[in-house]
Amino acid sequence: MEITKRELIDFKERKFPKKICFKPIGIIHTPFKNLKGIPIQSFMSDTKGTIEIFSEYLPGLKDLSGFSHIYCLYYFDMVKLPVPLQSKPFLDNEVKGVFAIRTPFRPNPIGISILQIVEIKDNNIEVNNVDILDKTPILDLKPYIPKFDNRQIIKIGWLEHKVKEKFS
Repeated sequence: MEITKRELIDFKERKFPKKICFKPIGIIHTPFKNLKGIPIQSFMSDTKGTIEIFSEYLPGLKDLSGFSHIYCLYYFDMVKLPVPLQSKPFLDNEVKGVFAIRTPFRPNPIGISILQIVEIKDNNIEVNNVDILDKTPILDLKPYIPKFDNRQIIKIGWLEHKVKEKFS
């Protein structure tokens, strides 16, 4: 069905949700059984893992094999809420606001990683560049499209000199 023909709630009846609930579409299997040793970003990882898509979502994998990378959105299910809104990030000693850092300890503990697709077989997606704890619930997958997703970086806030120092 075309996207313009999908049924939506009438704009006049739209109400701001007080709570949003998600149902996992799958689970990821990785060698990371505890938090020690997990890369802090997917680009720093050469570790493979397997995303197991639950059978009811299997038709959603159609045509995904034509892409080299995906955005993987997942739920940090081990985070205890509530979390502080300020924290010390990995690359600095000063406390920063949670929305200016990439900590898993967030009001909505949702993670995102860009993973390379190695192979799709049945309901399993073998991926590379994994930085995700074993048995983490997967919320969604989206194809990575360079023409849409790459941006010329203008500024990166407090990380400006930290990234250059750490990854040069």
